[in-house]
Amino acid sequence: MPLMTDTAIRASFFDFTALADQPDDILAQARFIDDGVLLLRAGRVVGLHEWQNISEQLNGMDIVDLRGKLILPGFIDSHIHYPQTEMIGAFGEQLLEWLNQYTFPIEAQYHCPQHAAQMSAFFLRQLLANGTTSALVFGTVHPQSIEALFSAAEALNMRLIAGKVMMDRNAPDYLLETPEESYQQTRALIERWHQRGRLSYALTPRFAPTSSHALLEKVCQLRKEFPDTWVHTHLSESAQETAWVKELFPERDGYLDVYHYYQLTGRRSVFAHCIHLEDDEWQCLHDTDSSIAFCPTSNLFLGSGLFNIKRSWQQGVKVGIGTDVGAGTTFNLLQTLGEAYKVGQLQGYKLNAAEAFYHATLGGAHALDLDQVIGNFAAGKEADFVVIDPAASALQKLRIGNSKDIWEKLFVLMTLGDDRNIVQTWLHGRPAWQRDAGESTV
Repeated sequence: MPLMTDTAIRASFFDFTALADQPDDILAQARFIDDGVLLLRAGRVVGLHEWQNISEQLNGMDIVDLRGKLILPGFIDSHIHYPQTEMIGAFGEQLLEWLNQYTFPIEAQYHCPQHAAQMSAFFLRQLLANGTTSALVFGTVHPQSIEALFSAAEALNMRLIAGKVMMDRNAPDYLLETPEESYQQTRALIERWHQRGRLSYALTPRFAPTSSHALLEKVCQLRKEFPDTWVHTHLSESAQETAWVKELFPERDGYLDVYHYYQLTGRRSVFAHCIHLEDDEWQCLHDTDSSIAFCPTSNLFLGSGLFNIKRSWQQGVKVGIGTDVGAGTTFNLLQTLGEAYKVGQLQGYKLNAAEAFYHATLGGAHALDLDQVIGNFAAGKEADFVVIDPAASALQKLRIGNSKDIWEKLFVLMTLGDDRNIVQTWLHGRPAWQRDAGESTV
C-alpha cells in the first residue's frame, strides 16, 4: 500500500510525545531519533519513523535529505511585543521608566498603516530566522497595528495569536482611548480576524495600571461575547509596578485579583512575568487553569526579578517561554533558554535541557492551549518545525563533538546557540525561511 504522503524529510529528530505534570516526567516523554524520516501531507504530519523501518516503502520517492541536521518542533514564543522590535536594547531603565522613556514614543508611530506593515514584515522575518513558528503577540493601541500583523502572518500561513493594546489611563494622551472606543475597535478586529485560517485573537489590556474599571468591564464583556478568544496581559513584573496596582485598586485583594474579578483568568489567559506573586495568586492561577509566560531575558535586562520555575511545577501552573522583545534582547529562543537556565541557577534550580526545550515546544503549546494542533510530531499535527545545525560555529563544533549524548548536545545548543544555528524554518509543511536565502520563501 502506498504511503499517503507528499513530502518525506530525512534527518535527526527530537520532540516530546506527551504532556508532563512534573519535570521528572519530561524525560519519559522525550523522543530522539538519530536517523528518522518525517512524513507530511497537506501541511500536516503523517508520521515520524525510524529510517530503517520505512525506507523500503519510500523507494522511488524524492526525499528531502537533511542528514547531519536536527529537526525540532517549531519554537513557540508565548509573549512578545512586535512594535518594540525597533527599540530593543534601550539603555538604563527599569520597567515603568523604560515604558515612558522608550516604549510609548515608539508605539506612537503605529497609527500609520505603512509603518505598521513594514515593521510587521520585519518582525515576522525575525521570528522565522530564529526558528519561531508560533507566537502570542502584543500590538499597539492602534487597530491598524494588528491589521498589518495579521495580514502579513496570513500571507505566510503562520499560526499567530495577537491583539491590539487596550489602554485608557496612565499613559501619554496620544496612546489613550476611551473604553467604548477600545471595545468597538477590538470587537471589529475579532470579527474580522479571529479563527481566520491559523490566526487567533487575544484580548490585550496592557496591564492593570493602564486599565480603568470601565475598560476592564469592556474586556470582560468581550470575553463573554467571544469566549474562545485569548487574554494576554502582564502580571507582577516588577515590585514597583505591583505596589502601584495595589494603590490603584485598593478594593481588590492583590494584582491578580484585579483580572480575576473581571473574569479574565482562565484556560486561554496568559500572564507574562509573574515574578512577585503571593501564595493565593499562585493558587488562583492553578484553580483557573491560567498560564504564565516566563520571560528570563527581559526580566534580567530590566532588573525585574527572578521567576520561580520550581514553584510553577509545585503549583501545577502551565508555563511557556517568552522572549518579550523589546525588553528582551533577542528573538532567539535558544539564547532565551540559556538565560532561563541562569535564572534557575540563581535560585538553586537546575533547568536541564529536557525541561527547557519542553517549555519552548510542547509545553509552550499547552500554555497557549494549542497543544492539540502544534508542539510535536504527532500524526495529524500541523507541520511547523525548525531545522538546526548544532555545530554552526567552531566552538559549537568542538563542544558538540565531545558531548556524550543528546542531552548534553541540547544543553550546549541552548547555552552556545543563536540564530546561526537555524538552517530552515517550515510552516504548515512548507519551507518559509532558509539561511542561505535570508528571506521568507513562501
